[in-house]
Amino acid sequence: MAISKYTREFIDSQIDYYISEASSYRQIAEEYVPEVESVHDTAFGIIAGCVYTGFIQLYTNQRQSPSLEDIQEFNRILKDRAPLIKKAMMEKEPKAITKTKSHNKKNN
Repeated sequence: MAISKYTREFIDSQIDYYISEASSYRQIAEEYVPEVESVHDTAFGIIAGCVYTGFIQLYTNQRQSPSLEDIQEFNRILKDRAPLIKKAMMEKEPKAITKTKSHNKKNN
């Protein structure tokens, strides 16, 4: 059984959202240095986990369980979009956080 069009669109919208917020997740991961070896891998893992949780929650809300094939297709979708997520993590910080940091620098 293939993932439905609705589920595919939901996954894509989740990935799009997390791409738009990727630098925030990178900042969260930075808080765990030196406990984590790779900030970008940690941030990617957090994002992948969040998208996966949304995917599973969608099935749960429909009182269904994803099949192995559905999970494999989910993994392919996420893997195909992984370069975009990683690229987004390299971009500058979100504006709200940048303002706070620059404000703090002015006050120090």
